[in-house]
Amino acid sequence: MIEIPTSADVFPVVFDEKIRFSDTDRQGHVNNVCFSFFYEAGRAAVVLDQEGLLDPDCFFVIVSTTINFVGELHYPGTVAVAGGIERVGRSSISVRQALFQDGRCVSHSFSTMAQVNMLTRKSQTLSESARKIFTGLTLSGTETHQSRS
Repeated sequence: MIEIPTSADVFPVVFDEKIRFSDTDRQGHVNNVCFSFFYEAGRAAVVLDQEGLLDPDCFFVIVSTTINFVGELHYPGTVAVAGGIERVGRSSISVRQALFQDGRCVSHSFSTMAQVNMLTRKSQTLSESARKIFTGLTLSGTETHQSRS
């Protein structure tokens, strides 16, 4: 059983996203598909907003992702997008995220992302500087370690 996060405070990266009217469905709450957009913005904050993270000709791609829905998200308002690194592998990272509205967790997600060289189309080992950056974004109580991924 996956534990539901109780607070955004345990995550090293947290920011607010505005909920748009177009995010809602006929029942008046945010459509579940829109949750993935919020998570994408959160992953981008981890891998795109960090100076010196990407190796030349490299980018991060999603290998797998899961989203668990535990509550409704409502318009109007904002959603707190929280995230952090749970594991650092050889060429990949595992990202744990959660969405909060009014201090209440409405969803949590787990994704694995791999660094891929765009020229060779193959995974590329993370640089030491990338490892250092990711270690600084590690969730409290989790470890980083060398793995085969």
